[in-house]
Amino acid sequence: MPVASLFRSRLPRLLATALLCTGALAQEGPQMGLRRLELTAGMYRIDAQMALSPQERQIGLMHRKDMPAQEGMLFVFEQPATQCFWMKNTLLPLTAAFIADDGTIVNLADMKPQTEDSHCSSKPVRYVLEMNQGWFAKRGLKAGARLGGAPFAGK
Repeated sequence: MPVASLFRSRLPRLLATALLCTGALAQEGPQMGLRRLELTAGMYRIDAQMALSPQERQIGLMHRKDMPAQEGMLFVFEQPATQCFWMKNTLLPLTAAFIADDGTIVNLADMKPQTEDSHCSSKPVRYVLEMNQGWFAKRGLKAGARLGGAPFAGK
């Protein structure tokens, strides 16, 4: 087979691979394979997926059609900063808990699905935990409550 024909036959696959490697190809489904850890909020257990990389944090809980009550997603940033979240391509109503290094909830924000409204931490934080909307309220958890788990241990 001539080199030009060989290259043309493999071009679509090479291009798709290049796009995947650079992150330029948008993810169309939910990210379900992230690492998990257990967090606690008083007597309540949370099974949290961890969004660690910029791409994992950007996708977040987009495209999820449902999420069990005890599950959530913990967004972990390299350093404390004012963190702002929106709900583009997110189908579930969520509450974001903005969390200090020691696990203390700084503030909570209820977020409507599929909106681009910005919801920000009231002070610099490194962690944001998204849960189904109402999860914190139903358990009486407000700003000042403290979460437990490996990220907050010893702080």
